[in-house]
Amino acid sequence: MSTKTERTVNAPITVVQPSKGLFHLDLPAIWHYRELLYFLVWRGIKTRYKQTVLGIGWAIIQPLLMMVIFTIVFSMFAKIPSDGVPYPIFTYAALLPWTYFSEGIRRGSVSVVNDANLVQKIYFPRVMLPITGVLTPFVDVVPAFGILLGMMVWYGLTPSWSIFVLPAFLILALLTALSVSLWLSALNVQYRDVQYIVPFLVQLWLYASPVVYPVSLVPEGWRVLYSLNPMAGVIEGFRWVLLGKEGPDYAVMAVSASMVLVLLMGGLIYFTRMERIFADVI
Repeated sequence: MSTKTERTVNAPITVVQPSKGLFHLDLPAIWHYRELLYFLVWRGIKTRYKQTVLGIGWAIIQPLLMMVIFTIVFSMFAKIPSDGVPYPIFTYAALLPWTYFSEGIRRGSVSVVNDANLVQKIYFPRVMLPITGVLTPFVDVVPAFGILLGMMVWYGLTPSWSIFVLPAFLILALLTALSVSLWLSALNVQYRDVQYIVPFLVQLWLYASPVVYPVSLVPEGWRVLYSLNPMAGVIEGFRWVLLGKEGPDYAVMAVSASMVLVLLMGGLIYFTRMERIFADVI
């Protein structure tokens, strides 16, 4: 969408017009409404932990419980290898970005529908809604990361210089969640079945990603196809950065990062093309 201001004798009139062209992302408008973005994110954080007993403690409990279950089932019973790293921390390092990603797309996919009142009443860049859904659970990464540091001390693991690359993989995880949320949030406006499909999709995606097993278990001939999963590169990057894994599969990370960019650009194009009908359909 785009806006222009026309001045009359009495007062300026703002005209909201549909966006033109295949791709139109109004970055100046997003910057102009940055305070609204801050308010939406802060509202989401407060709502997320409002009237909860443990509060932000849930950000720690969820990945910890999943780590325990995965360790019992896949390490003790299934005897899945972990590339020489203790299996609990091997799994937890993958659950750190995965838990954020799954919560990000869960919130981002329903963001437009949940804020239908805002969409119908006022103009603002609609892309701010899935951005809000993705940014809100980012606060959970901090306490969960603190537990990971404690586990590293317990197991005597010291990160190498690659720890300085961690922000790049955090951004990649955020962009991955945003790219998927753009597609799902726009689809959810037209097809409300999407909100019921997302939990099932996340569950399948979990086992299609190297959370409970290393990438080295994937046959060499399938690596390129497997790396089309953007979370494969994110998880592989997290393990390399945090656990000091030697020789990460750079090809997997490169293909996954490229896939994130493709999904993000496609999602932005689809979202900006569909946003003109949001207020009518929602």
